[in-house]
Amino acid sequence: MRENEPLYVISVAARLLELHPQTLRKYEREGFVSPSRTTGNLRLYSSEDLERLRQVKYLVEDRGINLAGVQLSMELTARVKRIYNEVAKISKRNEGALDPVLRELAVVLERLGIESE
Repeated sequence: MRENEPLYVISVAARLLELHPQTLRKYEREGFVSPSRTTGNLRLYSSEDLERLRQVKYLVEDRGINLAGVQLSMELTARVKRIYNEVAKISKRNEGALDPVLRELAVVLERLGIESE
C-alpha cells in the first residue's frame, strides 16, 4: 500500500482521527490536506493525509497553536524533515559523525508532532 493512495472516506477518517467530519472539511479549506475525490465527489483520504491531520490535531489540541501557527509549523516540519534526511545520509557516510545533530533534529520534529524516520 502506498502512503498517498486514497483509501478512507471522510466518516472513516474522522473516526480514525477522533475528529468531527466538519473539522476535516475546515482543515481542507485551510489547505492542510487535499484529499482525492471520487467521480461522485466523495473525499478520499490517504495514509499520508491522515498523518498530516494527526499533526494538525496535535498542534491545535496539545500545543494550543492557532491555525496560522499550524500553517507555519507545517512548513517548518517539511523543511526540517528534508534537512534531517540529508544529514542522515551524510552521517551514514561518515560513520555516525552527525548523529548528535540528527538527535537534535529529531527533538525538533517531535515538538512539531512528528516522529523522525
